[in-house]
Amino acid sequence: MYTNTLMNSNVENLPPQVLRLVYKEVSALAADPPEGIKIYPSEEDITELHTAIEGPEGTPFAGGVFRMRLVLGKDFPAVPPKGYFLTKIFHPNVGHKGEICVNVLKRDWKAELGLRHVLLTIKCLLIHPNPESALNEEAGRLLLEDYAEYESRARLLTEIHAIVGPGGTSGASQDPNDGPQPKKHAGDPTKRAGPSAAPVPAALGNGANGASTTSSNISNSSSTSNIAGKKKADKKRALRRL
Repeated sequence: MYTNTLMNSNVENLPPQVLRLVYKEVSALAADPPEGIKIYPSEEDITELHTAIEGPEGTPFAGGVFRMRLVLGKDFPAVPPKGYFLTKIFHPNVGHKGEICVNVLKRDWKAELGLRHVLLTIKCLLIHPNPESALNEEAGRLLLEDYAEYESRARLLTEIHAIVGPGGTSGASQDPNDGPQPKKHAGDPTKRAGPSAAPVPAALGNGANGASTTSSNISNSSSTSNIAGKKKADKKRALRRL
């Protein structure tokens, strides 16, 4: 995951009417998000919007989930928001610190475009990278000169950082209790669910039978020792007689 660039909240710097508009738009996005995008609004700071974008099919990012955030500055909406990928990605228009270069966040920005348009544009950027305005020069060069190598590198980072489940992670810690749990078998300690359950050694058995078997084994061992000791004493007495 990229190291987050620390930014102060701009809630106090935005006029009340702008805050109301932002709150209304973010609420609408959360209730009806664009396809393939999840919205995670912050109750504490409405000027920072966290999202998760599904990698589009037919791209090296397919199957991945890419976490991203939009930061609204004190001059928003006159000035466009800034976008950052939090999940590592090999893409011409994403810098090494996660910063995103796309025209809608620069010269093409208009106040009436809104946050939904920004999110859709960034998702489209995963389908149609723009090597002409590359922040990652290596990715831009490979995209133009050796697409197979570009695709391989992009797919590798997707599998390492953006695939959720075995073989990858999306950057968010997974709860071991999430997902289907193994069935519990009551009364059979060798089949109990969970990593702490261990098979009971066969020599110990189960319950009273185990205790009985253990006592029997100890008794037999003691009896064998007594017989051996008696034989040794008899042998010594016989040698004395000679």
